[in-house]
Amino acid sequence: MTLRQAQDERAHLPVLLDEVIEALAPRPGDVIVDATFGAGGYTRAILDAGAMVHAFDRDPDAIAAGREWPETRADPPRLVLHPRRFSEMTAALAEAGVAQVDGVAMDVGVSSMQLDQPGRGFAFSTDGPLDMTMSRSGPTAADFLNEAPEAEIADVLYTYGEERQSRRVARAIVAARPLSTTGELAQVVRKALGYHAGAAKDPATRSFQAIRIHVNGELDELEAGLAAAERLLKSGGRLAVVSFHSLEDRIVKRFLRAAAGATARASRHLPEVAAGTAPTFESLSRAIRPSEAETARNPRARSATLRAAVRAAAPAREAA
Repeated sequence: MTLRQAQDERAHLPVLLDEVIEALAPRPGDVIVDATFGAGGYTRAILDAGAMVHAFDRDPDAIAAGREWPETRADPPRLVLHPRRFSEMTAALAEAGVAQVDGVAMDVGVSSMQLDQPGRGFAFSTDGPLDMTMSRSGPTAADFLNEAPEAEIADVLYTYGEERQSRRVARAIVAARPLSTTGELAQVVRKALGYHAGAAKDPATRSFQAIRIHVNGELDELEAGLAAAERLLKSGGRLAVVSFHSLEDRIVKRFLRAAAGATARASRHLPEVAAGTAPTFESLSRAIRPSEAETARNPRARSATLRAAVRAAAPAREAA
């Protein structure tokens, strides 16, 4: 194995794979949704357990790679690919004649494959076009940064990147317009925040995260996807969600606590929780994080958190 092959294998390792599969407990005959197909790490393990998979991804590159899998050509197919957002899983599965499923896996946020391709514009480690669109369509990061008012940019940086100096960074971005590459954006952010080479963390990280989340509507997508999973899972069905930063994990945690009857509704996008409503999820897991051994093998796993739960028998809550 070459050094590059070893790096690619490490970068594309599915995070918390053993823990996710344990939470899903797939069996022969089960129907499982992999809401974030990516490189197919979870899907492969689910298929190996004998279950069939409906896999979603809005990234056309991921779908194209998945179509090479022999399971898509089986009769009947054991892998059905949906080139759609996972928030659309209820409608997509209805079109496929599937009313309920035994499990849903979600690995939210940007994928390693997307980060590793400079042409996608998600990372600043190498220079590339300022794109950041997961679907390779729609308004790009460059469109947003070059056209949005300064106050809107500052709000995005503060809300989605938790950037305390968001106004300073937004002012610098507007002054530097037009921006067209990830390298240009990273330099503007670093200069605005007084970054020095060798610092523990590159301050551009927060801004890139915020812009990516905004461009792709990731948090609204997560909330809608969780609500869809609640509608699709049968009684006893299992949900496993891996998130990578506090904003995502907070949404998942609040959703599951509300569904278990522990709190009121956390967001206008999530289902209503009426007084006395029977819990729709139970057996909520504690937050599960990667072991030291896993983070040594795959440093990108270090910020991951898995939360899992089992669908109760109560009907899904009415959507907001």
